Amino acid sequence: MEIILLGTGGPKPDPNRQGPSAVVRINSTFLLFDAGRGVMTQLARAGISFKDVNHLFVSHHHFDHISDLGDFILSGWNLGRTKTQSIFGPPGTQSIVNLLLNGVYKSDIAFRQREAQVGGETLADIIPLVEAVDVVPGLVFEDLGIRVICDFVKHGHGLGLSQDEWPCLAFRIEAEGKSVCISGDTINCEGLQRLANNADALVMCCYLSRKEMQDKEGALINDHI
Repeated sequence: MEIILLGTGGPKPDPNRQGPSAVVRINSTFLLFDAGRGVMTQLARAGISFKDVNHLFVSHHHFDHISDLGDFILSGWNLGRTKTQSIFGPPGTQSIVNLLLNGVYKSDIAFRQREAQVGGETLADIIPLVEAVDVVPGLVFEDLGIRVICDFVKHGHGLGLSQDEWPCLAFRIEAEGKSVCISGDTINCEGLQRLANNADALVMCCYLSRKEMQDKEGALINDHI
């Protein structure tokens, strides 16, 4: 099991950091978590073929976590994807994907299909290739000895929004006797504790956490955060 951080930035554009996104590789299986700014460029930079990333897990719908969702879906398809692209996320994910395919990029998809035909090539119908699923806590994915479990976590925005109003997920990946917990924006909460319990690694966003990361004297525990 290998964890590859593609981007650790936040909503503010930063030339030194791309948007939130991470890949977990287990043998030849690649699991992508969030699709923040620059995800396709970062996948290419990491030497990961778009066609090999068949499963995307979305933590929540803040724009910095899904800003390149459309690019991820269309780029793989435009480069010849023929396998189903599975997208798992909190309630509302399916509606967002449907809007991208049947609204935002509808004309672009038709254009590229026609362009391919004129050039004597064939692009698969993208609609059946993309399978978006709204998920709730529990087992989300299981294949080839890999299990992905999710749970609701608190975002930590302090606005008093319920899980129904603003659902956020963390994920636990288990394979080969190892486990890792990956969360987007969150704070210490019951859902995170359940998933991270006895995990080998925890990957979570530390955006706007300078206060929590200070020691008793007020100095940053890690001045790179």
